[in-house]
Parts: sequence; C-alpha cells; structure tokens
Amino acid sequence: MAQEPYPIRPLKLIVPFTAGGSTDVLARTIGQKLQESWSQTTLVENRPGAGGTLGNNFVAKAPPDGYTVLIAISSMIQQPWLMEKLPYDPLKDLVAVTMIARTPNIMVVPLDSPAGNLQSFVAMVKRHPGKYNFGSYGVGTYAHVQGALLNMQAGIDLTHVPFPGGPPLVTHLIGGQLASAFVDSGNAMAHLDAMRPLAVTGTQRMAALPDVPTFAELGYHSFDRYGWFGVFLPAGTPAPVVQKLSDEIDRILRLPEVTSKIEALGAQVVGGKPEDFQDVVRTDSAVFGRLLKDVNIRLTP
Repeated sequence: MAQEPYPIRPLKLIVPFTAGGSTDVLARTIGQKLQESWSQTTLVENRPGAGGTLGNNFVAKAPPDGYTVLIAISSMIQQPWLMEKLPYDPLKDLVAVTMIARTPNIMVVPLDSPAGNLQSFVAMVKRHPGKYNFGSYGVGTYAHVQGALLNMQAGIDLTHVPFPGGPPLVTHLIGGQLASAFVDSGNAMAHLDAMRPLAVTGTQRMAALPDVPTFAELGYHSFDRYGWFGVFLPAGTPAPVVQKLSDEIDRILRLPEVTSKIEALGAQVVGGKPEDFQDVVRTDSAVFGRLLKDVNIRLTP
C-alpha cells in the first residue's frame, strides 16, 4: 500500500511543560514556520506534569503517522535512570527527528562572591570545609552530576541543594542563599548582571562568554555533555515522514529570524539528520548512567 502524501492534515506539537518556557517558545516558533511552509494548521499543545513524562508518554503512545510531534529536552533520556517505573522507553518508543539546539550549563556564583574564577572558588571552599553549597535543577539531573563531579575531582565538599526549576534556583543564588549553582545558559544569560560565571560545560567556550573557560580547559573531565531541545515522533513512523519533517525543521532552523531567537535563549542551533540525533540520544543515555554511578548518586525509588 502506497504511503499517503505528508502532511495532508493538521499537525500537533506536544510540549511536555507549561507555556512560556524555552521549550514552549521553540515549539511555537517552529510550529508557525511549519504552518507557513506546509499550509497545514499546526497547533502547540502543552501537556505538563511529572517532569515532562506525561507529554512524552502521550506522544510515545500516539499513532505513528507524523501528526503528533514531541518537542522534548534532554531530561527525557535521564528519566529512565531516575524513575523506577516509566510508562515508555525513550530509546524504543520514540524516534529522533532532529536536534533543535543544545545548551551548556554555566557554573555561577553571586556577583559579590570573593571568588573571581573557579580556581579561587575551589581554594575558598577548601579553606572552609562544610560551609559552601551548590544548587541544581534536582536530584540526578546533569547539574547535580556536574556539581558532584566537581566535588570529586577538586577534592571539595559542596553541599547539594536541589530546586524544581531555573527561576527559584537563580533567585536563591542572587539572594545569597547559594554559594554557587549550575545553571542552564538561558537562565544564566538573563541574569549576568547579578551573577559571575566561572566555567562552562560542553566542548567549547560560549560565543556570548568568550572569556569564560570550559571545565576541560581547567583540567576537569566528563563535563562535555550538553543539554538539548529535540524533535521526536512515535516509533514506527514511516522513515520518509521522519525524513521530511527533519529536513523542513532543519531548513527552518537556518532562517535568520529563527536562529536569532534561539541564540537569544543562550542556545546553539544544531539541526541535522535523524540518525545523527539518534546517536546523540543513545550516547547521552549511556553516559548519564555511567556518570550517576561514578559520582554515586542514588536513583530515586
């Protein structure tokens, strides 16, 4: 039976978080451009809850026809390591389409911190054992792992303080309740007037922060993974449909007005082929599981 043309009816972009966040902004930007180029209604539907798993599961269980699209973040591949029972398998029940963008984390301290760089921060913590802490987006997240890696590799004892998201984490850092934090680039760039960046994760310096070194430059390892925003479809979606959606989103991401909006979020545009993104998904899942074991972060029951 021949595959019907695609698309010939409205598309639905599922965002597994509340409206207004970075994922939602990206979904609406891409959705508008898809509607313009394909002349098909493209709706963005927010399905928040359970750290994104409700929306992810909705798409994983949707018909594999290309009309229910997930706009997800990298926490999707971390959740199987952190939750005992997940109603779907992100590696088996979803197929990667393209990576929208990737984001490094930035280690920051309050602007009035006496630490002017990471070396002086580590020395300060060593002089006062048990006094200092770091904030993250929650137990087992990349930010938590990165703080634990710094403790282990620098021989320091920062206490972990988890938060449910970027805004409260940034608020507590600026307010002086935190000595340091690992913050995604979008939230960090929006508050650089009130915090000082010490180092960035990833494989290269950020264009927006050319004077801030990577952790690798400072002699630390395993800080190279990025957070990402990506597009997924239900497993079993015909390959030509996956490829067509991937090609069109890749084209959209190259439009100057879209690129500038993504970069304003502190992210780096990626795009690319489905197989390239699928490789990242598989690799990140394996690396995250290994890092959790290396830093002895216990999974939630």
